[in-house]
Amino acid sequence: MTDTILVDAETLASRVTAALLTAGASPDSAAAATEALMHASRTGIDSHGVRLAAHYATMLRHGRLNRTPRLTIRRTAPATAMLDADDGLGHYGCYRAMDLAVEIAAETGVGAVGIVRSSHCGAAGAYALKAAEAGMIGIVTSNSDANVTLFGGSLPFHGTNPIAMAAPVAGQAPWLLDIATSSIPFNRVRLYRSLNRPLPAGVAADMHGHETTSAHDAHMLLPLGGPDYGFKGAALAGMVTILSAVLTGAATDPAMIPMTDTDDRTTARNVGQFCLAIDPARFVGRAAYDRAMADYLRRLRAVPPTDAEHPIMAPGDREWTTARHRATKGIPIDSDTRRFLGL
Repeated sequence: MTDTILVDAETLASRVTAALLTAGASPDSAAAATEALMHASRTGIDSHGVRLAAHYATMLRHGRLNRTPRLTIRRTAPATAMLDADDGLGHYGCYRAMDLAVEIAAETGVGAVGIVRSSHCGAAGAYALKAAEAGMIGIVTSNSDANVTLFGGSLPFHGTNPIAMAAPVAGQAPWLLDIATSSIPFNRVRLYRSLNRPLPAGVAADMHGHETTSAHDAHMLLPLGGPDYGFKGAALAGMVTILSAVLTGAATDPAMIPMTDTDDRTTARNVGQFCLAIDPARFVGRAAYDRAMADYLRRLRAVPPTDAEHPIMAPGDREWTTARHRATKGIPIDSDTRRFLGL
């Protein structure tokens, strides 16, 4: 990054929480949002980190986000439930839904919770990680408003629709996957606009559907796989929409109002999420799972790299390395966020 400052995590979390509380967020929802944003900023997912606090504060003040949401849970079967997030900060509903999924999985082996009337939840991996910390495999999906074109399409249709999964590893940090089904998340476009940096090739298109590397000209994203293999990303985005919206009753991507680039700051967006917790002890057994996971990762990391200076990494290795570095050096904050937080 350029034009940034480094801030310690404690100071940063305090400023984010204060900003959300000042905007009217309830203490519980502000705490949940801060935890999720700090997870992203600590692990290097800066597009979904504390820079989003300014957007959330704006939507809280204008009424799109419910300042004092009351989460409502409805158990629908032994292993399933629905959570109504009451149009509050999505982080609050997602943390509670994953906690509930873990509670259910402890009883039945698997726990699935759909979330309706939610909002943007930041980095989905924050919630999958909660399951792994409880010794379970966690999977989280979330749909979003249309800003990704279909393979061969000329208009936005799907959202960036992330998929996250975390798996516990005995004696090590969890295996952690957190990806958008677009080539990049649109928040990275916004971050690059703030930093005045060019985008990589093959990830975005202008308003006419033509590829562009200008963050300022980017109007839509290309699905994961880019111009040649984007049919894979488009299909995965559809899977996320089915799990997060069709299954729960939330708004589908093309029917959802935009998160940004709109004058409507009062209408709730009805974002959907889906949380799944799986207890390994109910399948192969805890001891066998731990042995197999350790052996799998040992074999993976032992594969000779093409570049000796860049060893093979499992999903999450890069994030945990970044987290250790930022714990001692500080978290980089862009100029817009620095001004908003008064740093």
